[in-house]
Amino acid sequence: MFGRKVAEAVPDILSHQLVGLIPPGAPPCAPARISGSRVAAEDSRSADVLPRIRERVLEKLQNPVAGMAGRDSLRRELTGLVGDICSTERIPISAIDQDRVIDMLLDDMLGIGPIEPLLADDGVTDILVNGCNQIYVERRGKLELTGLRFRDDAHVINVAQRIASSVGRRVDESSPMVDARLQDGSRVNVILPPLALDGPSISIRKFNRRRVAIADMVLQGNLSAPLGRMLEVAAACRLNVLVSGGTGSGKTTLLNALSRVIDPAERIVTIEDAAELQLQQPHVVRLETRPASIEGTGEITQRDLVKNALRMRPDRIIIGEVRGGEAFDLLQAMNTGHDGSMSTIHANRPRDALSRLESMVMMANGNLPLQTIRAQIASAVNLIVQVERMRDGVRRIQQVVEVVGMEGDVITTQELFTFVQGGGEAVTGRFETSGVRPQFSVRAAYYGLEDTLLAAMR
Repeated sequence: MFGRKVAEAVPDILSHQLVGLIPPGAPPCAPARISGSRVAAEDSRSADVLPRIRERVLEKLQNPVAGMAGRDSLRRELTGLVGDICSTERIPISAIDQDRVIDMLLDDMLGIGPIEPLLADDGVTDILVNGCNQIYVERRGKLELTGLRFRDDAHVINVAQRIASSVGRRVDESSPMVDARLQDGSRVNVILPPLALDGPSISIRKFNRRRVAIADMVLQGNLSAPLGRMLEVAAACRLNVLVSGGTGSGKTTLLNALSRVIDPAERIVTIEDAAELQLQQPHVVRLETRPASIEGTGEITQRDLVKNALRMRPDRIIIGEVRGGEAFDLLQAMNTGHDGSMSTIHANRPRDALSRLESMVMMANGNLPLQTIRAQIASAVNLIVQVERMRDGVRRIQQVVEVVGMEGDVITTQELFTFVQGGGEAVTGRFETSGVRPQFSVRAAYYGLEDTLLAAMR
């Protein structure tokens, strides 16, 4: 919910049809698979009745409730108005349809239209809007087409602009791409025409309300109990960890789970493009980048924030995703006393993650010799955890690799855990330990965790 004043919201609704009403002649969509009357498929009678009620309600709403901002207060007002309108104009409507039109009006005024109920569905992890007629969701790692629709592309853009403005950002013809977040922490990406050829696109990665721990991930089959113990030891004894994987592979979820092991007495500074980390310590300072203004000034990048974070007396620096020149500053921080720092990176394999890190550092400092860059990476990064969303939709840790040093000009690593997949159509397998003694066992001994680590490796 955005908490916008109704006085600001009503003009938006007046300029568009009520969300969810399917225009005549629109191509059919698969029926919605979400429970509740708010997203039930409408019959032909409802499609005729609801627009009439909407128009009458909007005529009466502009002044009487202009100062109201709360959903409950507005619901009570709308319930009375809709009841009076139906009675006065003898509109045949069921109680279910009456509740539906009230919910739709509320979602339009205070929420994000037809996709508002999807945010409340805990089974949905991603919401993908492709133009006005196509809304997909991801459940259990699989994409499904819903029966929900916006009225037209202009309404999709209106919702996108409302999302962006709620966090002080903008999206329009001059700035057709934006990363933002909803009030609940869900991450949003918007891209508008002419860059999006088939209509405006909104992609929402939902905020997980449940605080996931390593133990929960073990029960879900994301990793094994020994692997979980090893990762907890790594986080507790302040290793610098890089979580690598593709889009939607569960990198941020794993980072959040690892954060539960961090000492509550430590001061943590997080840096993100759009804040979505859910660290569970009491002393967390959250920083977020800022895009350039319409004049092209005022941009604050992740690199700027990393430099500033070093002056904030952090015990750990956690970057939501390292993707550019900030990689150099993060390595500097890791090498100058900020052990226990963590980040995610997009890569398909641990070795690819190291190569990407090299490229990012070279982008920031092209005059540094490659061997110097690799030496910095080898001394800064301790552990690379590779995660993947597999074809059954389950996210699993594929590899855990320890960076052990340099041989000549090559970064050397050793494998600690691997997911070995079995045969057959179903995705089965086991998490196998290499049995080697991790190099960081010396540090684990300093923290009194060596026995736990070696037991996990056995």
